[in-house]
Amino acid sequence: MIKRTLYFGNPAYLSCKLAQLIVQLPEVEKNTSLPDAFKKEAFASIPIEDIGVVLLDNQQIILTQGLIEKLLENNVAIISCDSKRHPLGLMLPLSGNTIQTERYRSQIEASEPLKKNLWRQTVKSKILNQATLLKTQGIQIENMLHWADSVKSGDPNNYEARAAAYYWANLFGQYCKFFTRERKGMPPNNLLNYGYAILRAIVARALVGSGLLPTFGIHHHNRYNAFCLADDIMEPYRPFLDTLVLNVVQSKDDYSQLNPKLKAKLLGIASSDIIIDGENSPLMVGITRTSTSLVRCLEGVQRNLHYPIFPS
Repeated sequence: MIKRTLYFGNPAYLSCKLAQLIVQLPEVEKNTSLPDAFKKEAFASIPIEDIGVVLLDNQQIILTQGLIEKLLENNVAIISCDSKRHPLGLMLPLSGNTIQTERYRSQIEASEPLKKNLWRQTVKSKILNQATLLKTQGIQIENMLHWADSVKSGDPNNYEARAAAYYWANLFGQYCKFFTRERKGMPPNNLLNYGYAILRAIVARALVGSGLLPTFGIHHHNRYNAFCLADDIMEPYRPFLDTLVLNVVQSKDDYSQLNPKLKAKLLGIASSDIIIDGENSPLMVGITRTSTSLVRCLEGVQRNLHYPIFPS
């Protein structure tokens, strides 16, 4: 079952009662000029078991400790935004699986050849998905397909970087002159940054649910990065987020600044359609399949990761 992604952009008081997330809007409740019927609509309850991600995007949101406990018990990823309304922090449960110690061990003790092979599969899948997206825009992809087929264990020739350079030079080329993919670069970098933060949280949540540590990557290994494995596994999923951003750019709406409408579109990444092993599913469900396959690879049960492709 796909889990819900909840976004809170206004002052709110969030609590828990009978396994329900209770939402109260104090600004509405205190406004004496509003009819009682309208005030009742400012109160809502949502089953916690249906929630996957909670995004807190206002400095005046209050959460009770009881709610935080229940959210983490249900493996809900809690994302906190800064004063500029950009994702800043991510809270995940310390214990997401009943046999996580065993899985930590298989993850930490994974051999270098195994990790290099898993990275080869990851890079190949990412390049193929990038190529598919470019093809939908009428862009030549023969070089991308060649690079995908040429990736070797560990990607020693860095085909990922070659593909990325071509991909970013062409994806937004006809809409944004001189676009380069940079974290602090010109729009639509702002949309990409925001969307990737959401995607990263969804992936980290799935990894924790599978009993893995998001910290220990198969390729990324920055000592200051607490989500190296999440950054590894999300790579083939990035083009699905890029598709949402491309749709915004093509719509010719103003995307120079993030607004609630744009954020709502980017939050839709969790329900984007993907295909894994010939089966359609929402992206959030697919990521769980990917994380489960990673566990089986680390345990030596199977050799191949289950990564997504675009629906035809």
